[in-house]
Amino acid sequence: MPTLLVVIASTRPGRVGLPVGQWFIQFAQQHGTFSVNTADLLKLDLPLMNEPNHPRFRNYTLSHTKEWSRVVDAADAVVFVMPEYNYSMTAPLKNALDYLYVEWQYKPVGLLSYGGISGGLRAAQMLKQVVTTLKMMPIPEGISIPFVREFIKDGVFQPNELMVQSAQMMLDELARWEEALRPLRYAVRQNSTT
Repeated sequence: MPTLLVVIASTRPGRVGLPVGQWFIQFAQQHGTFSVNTADLLKLDLPLMNEPNHPRFRNYTLSHTKEWSRVVDAADAVVFVMPEYNYSMTAPLKNALDYLYVEWQYKPVGLLSYGGISGGLRAAQMLKQVVTTLKMMPIPEGISIPFVREFIKDGVFQPNELMVQSAQMMLDELARWEEALRPLRYAVRQNSTT
């Protein structure tokens, strides 16, 4: 079974990204197409990029980078659960992306964005520019949650029907792209271990 990595990109105290991410993780597990792993950037706590070598060489010197490399390398697809800050992605998310290069290649990406009136869509558009540079494939199907706090009740995210349908479509499409990109990922993994 392919592995889906769900990355919770908010690190702010009182964040709503955690309950949103918890809902999506449970939904993805019930979907049954992927084995689901989670990376919470708050717990990961990567310092601002501090590796001396360019990520494309995979010559990591620090234990936090080696662990992050292992987590991302094991994934076949990725979903970013991401808020919008000032029309863009969070700094911890951009930093986490910049730490690695080869590990991201040829993985389909689903975007679950949230925020105020825009539902995080401006940040999602900014992220697409970054992930395509890393040779990832952002799929068109995604989840956008406007006025996200209205859907949090007693610390639990309660999606509406449109969000549930969007999650279903995104996971279905991620499964298609994961299978299509699998030969390319396999070739990259073979080349990086030889």
